[in-house]
Amino acid sequence: MNEDSVIDSSPIKKYGWSVKLNHIFPEKRSQGFMPTWHQLYPIIPLIFRYLIYTIKCYFKGKAPVMDYVKTMNGKQIYGVPIGGIGCGTIGRGFQGEFCRYQLTPGVYSYNIVAANQFIVTIRNENGKTIYQQVLSPRPQPRQELSCWKWQFPGWNAQYRALYPQSWTTYKILEHNIILTCHQISPVIPHNYKDSSVPGAAFVWSVENCGDEQKDVSITFTFKNGIGGQEDKAGGCWNESFSRSDVSGVQIHQFINDVSCTYAIGAKNQSNSSVSTMTWFDPCSNGEKIWQDLLEDGELCQGEKKSPKTKRGQETAAAVCVKLKVPSGATSRAEFALAWDMPKIRFFESSNIYKRFYTTYFGDDGLVADVLCKYVLDNFRNWIEWVDKWQSSVLDDLDLPDWYKSALFNETYFVSDGGTIWLTPFDANQLEPSDPRNEYGHFGYLEGHEYRMYNTYDVHYYASFTLAKLWPRLQEILQYDLMDSILKSDKTKQWELYDGSIEDRKVANSVPHDLGDPYEDPFIRINAYPIHDVSKWRDLNLKFVLQCYRDWKFFKKQQYIEDMWPKICTVMHVAEKWDTDHDGLIENGGSPDQTYDSWVMTGPSAYCCSLWVAALHCTKDIASELKDEKALHHYTQLFEKAKLAFEKKLWNGEYYNFDSASNPGAHTIMADQLCGLWYLRASGVQNEVFIDTHVKSALKKIFDFNVMKFKNGTIGAVNGMKPDGKVDMVTVQSEEVWTGVVYGLAALMMHEGMVEEAFKTAHGVYNVVYNIIGMGFETPEALYAEKWYRAIGYMRPLSIWALQHAWELRKRKVN
Repeated sequence: MNEDSVIDSSPIKKYGWSVKLNHIFPEKRSQGFMPTWHQLYPIIPLIFRYLIYTIKCYFKGKAPVMDYVKTMNGKQIYGVPIGGIGCGTIGRGFQGEFCRYQLTPGVYSYNIVAANQFIVTIRNENGKTIYQQVLSPRPQPRQELSCWKWQFPGWNAQYRALYPQSWTTYKILEHNIILTCHQISPVIPHNYKDSSVPGAAFVWSVENCGDEQKDVSITFTFKNGIGGQEDKAGGCWNESFSRSDVSGVQIHQFINDVSCTYAIGAKNQSNSSVSTMTWFDPCSNGEKIWQDLLEDGELCQGEKKSPKTKRGQETAAAVCVKLKVPSGATSRAEFALAWDMPKIRFFESSNIYKRFYTTYFGDDGLVADVLCKYVLDNFRNWIEWVDKWQSSVLDDLDLPDWYKSALFNETYFVSDGGTIWLTPFDANQLEPSDPRNEYGHFGYLEGHEYRMYNTYDVHYYASFTLAKLWPRLQEILQYDLMDSILKSDKTKQWELYDGSIEDRKVANSVPHDLGDPYEDPFIRINAYPIHDVSKWRDLNLKFVLQCYRDWKFFKKQQYIEDMWPKICTVMHVAEKWDTDHDGLIENGGSPDQTYDSWVMTGPSAYCCSLWVAALHCTKDIASELKDEKALHHYTQLFEKAKLAFEKKLWNGEYYNFDSASNPGAHTIMADQLCGLWYLRASGVQNEVFIDTHVKSALKKIFDFNVMKFKNGTIGAVNGMKPDGKVDMVTVQSEEVWTGVVYGLAALMMHEGMVEEAFKTAHGVYNVVYNIIGMGFETPEALYAEKWYRAIGYMRPLSIWALQHAWELRKRKVN
């Protein structure tokens, strides 16, 4: 068989992230970074307080919201996860593993389940089985399934990821067979029904490049649970089902005391036969199912319903599609996996919530088979819709190939960010025009390890993905934030940074987050325990900027009218931070913003660029809404602040980090024009910040933070000194924040620095995906070498801001 014909015959797309199944990444990093003594000394009291807080959390039976004691290290295995938005996800490795289960809201189980596999069986024209193999390069498990043949040669298989799809091609050269598994999940922009579906399709193409007809069977096996000890709790049972042209098996179980049913199924087609095995023991040697397939390439169903498992037992099921594949022909087998977990509860809550997909499929917990059939009936539409969405990017010859992979693959976090999407639970309290009546409530975690929903200072960066692709989700998130502003929670909280005792939520402030899934999110907000976030200088301003950006994106007058009273509220509070009445707010000499270990004193470039931008937005909204009093006030304040920003922070080349009386004030901060980024994204072209100063500052950032840091191969370091040395004042100043880099690249793109924008962004993508193997768990922070921090993080979704900037540029050019 010609090797080239293997590639040519595969339906794998040209673009995406691609590796062979035996791939080994050139560098393995960890979270074992140890700060210098200079960095540690100022936070020694914080460390002691954090340890006390952590012990208390574990004593109560829960992990801290940010666990710095038991950090996770990346596994260098992940590929495209499966599942829609807000319904739970199941991770998949690029070698075919089913792993990283996130079915309980906000809780991840990092288990690789050996029994969840695809198996191929090949029979010749004489009906003799000539080949049977688990389609995984992984070694045989230590105990179970020892009769199965493992270790498919990884060098003969290729994986390609372009979220929400992936393709894996297996070359069985000795039998002239090529297998391709096309995986597709329903993550479809502007589609809110199908995007909520908990399931995925696996479409297998079987190409016979030989001279004789062959029978080829593909078998999908799946077990109960998520790979932990709870799988052996007992009480699970399986039953086969048949719905029109779909046959399969359901696995009924409880996961973390919540009902969840898996369904695996396959479509009956004219050129194939479907058989099922209702149950087998995944803890056995697997001989029963293996020999069954060897005999005739089909499964013997046996009983249609299995007995319930006893404590210590597990159960698994299988679905097989047997194909006749003539010489030179290609046949297809279509499989689906769906799960029905309609009702959820949070750990410290007695409230029961319904997932959004129940709006369309019901909440009785009896529709796993219905969902399975829905996946098989609709995946072709999903492929068509996804291809239509992605084609404008993939067909753009002016965009680099690596970027096309980065853009779509980073979108994984929308579904795999511990995401919840709930039906309205407070409809009787909502105005008729409130979008939550129709679209419910949406939340995603700050990170896989930072267990807080809708962390707002970070969502500021990530929100471009929602605003561009699922604007109604961004809209309902904003309405939840709007309602939270006036709320107060007098519960006393020990702030670990300075040891003060503060109210958990202060009225008239934008919260840091909407809560911890281990408590009761949306009701108990501000789970973040480090600082009193009511004093943070960025949160209020980021609310204003997002309102303005969304208004410009959505073109919905009702939206901005609803937001306006809260915009006035938070801007009034922010004005009080201008203690010397020069027009600029002052930082309080603490890490009072998203860089929560990096102290800012007096006016700072980061917070004051947000302030000036927010003032511009506020006066613009006031003008639109004909609020003459507010327009007059904020116009005057804007003009004053704009002049003061240049006077106090411009140093002739860039904007100073802050106004402290120490050398750190002159640090070149990569994120110093964060406010301008939002203005440009919102279509503001007039000169808010002096254009020549902006160009000079961005050039300085590129020359120093990008090119003088690891020769421009890893993005932009957060802080660089004027002498070309990294600012080591805190761990965060020496980090590269992946999401900040994409946001910075977007601003560069807005300002016409196209080459510099792609150079800056490429460093992050290349290191994360190609060097350290952290794709689909992109960390918040990278260090110059050896280390990273906070795996699976929200902020890199800011890459869609770069795409937005590119699209605006193309419109101007054309």
